[in-house]
Amino acid sequence: MQGDILSTIVLPLGLAFIMFTLGAGLTLTDFKRVFLHPKAFAVGVLCHFILLPLVAYAIVQAFGVTGAMAVGFMIIAACPTGTTSNLLTYHARADVALALSFTAVAGVVAVFTIPMILDWSINHFMGAQQKINFPYGLVMGQIALLLGVPVALGMALRKFAPEFTRRFHGTMGLIATVLFVLIVLGAIAKNWGLLKEHAPSLAPMVLAINVVMLLLGLGLSLLTRVPMRQAVTVAIESSVQNSTLAIVISSTILMNDTMMLPAAVYGILMYFTGILFVFVARRFLPPLTTEEQVAAAAAMH
Repeated sequence: MQGDILSTIVLPLGLAFIMFTLGAGLTLTDFKRVFLHPKAFAVGVLCHFILLPLVAYAIVQAFGVTGAMAVGFMIIAACPTGTTSNLLTYHARADVALALSFTAVAGVVAVFTIPMILDWSINHFMGAQQKINFPYGLVMGQIALLLGVPVALGMALRKFAPEFTRRFHGTMGLIATVLFVLIVLGAIAKNWGLLKEHAPSLAPMVLAINVVMLLLGLGLSLLTRVPMRQAVTVAIESSVQNSTLAIVISSTILMNDTMMLPAAVYGILMYFTGILFVFVARRFLPPLTTEEQVAAAAAMH
């Protein structure tokens, strides 16, 4: 019963608040700002929505993973970026405004792409075990409820109560961070036996996906002459996924805890690769000017 409550109530509500907090930091301008950096945005879309699923699939194949565990990795690859990527972008001295814009657009696009990747992954990796008529409409509606509605409510709060939002957005962000940690820890605690058994084999795969996508995002950006600040942003946005959403999809929508294990490991290890990349990026990016610091701080709040 406790596991059911965690999966059906606690996890979705926790994710809803996290996405509400993300929405409270967005405006409609964030959706339009991507056109200021069309080349960087195009590379980001290529990396995030096309190369990331392909890289995840290639690594799953290379490690010989099949069944529900393989689907779990594809769920991670299907999820959009989240608040963590924006925070890492800020500390890397990269383009926070671009990061926020990409996060906003990716969240909308993911409502349509996640069901497609889920359907293909389940049929490909579990076709012999679990023949299903995938409920596209139902899953798309659930993803929209998990992503779109809380973000829209957060944006509405910022629009109609801007002073209140500015005053409490920092506190909301802290609560969202705590909720993220609790969700990951809850997922680990609930499936400790499975995780203990599989973590040694999952960790190298998670790290491989992170590192490959960081390198692809940065490398392709520089090859297409994207400025360094935007290139670092694209690298982070290409590799840091919304692991909370992946946990909720696995536990609540698909009701398969094995699928959730890659997301639980990912939710921990993405910080190690992300923070290391931030330290490296800061050695190559000049300090922000006073005006840029003010603009970045304002964008984060």
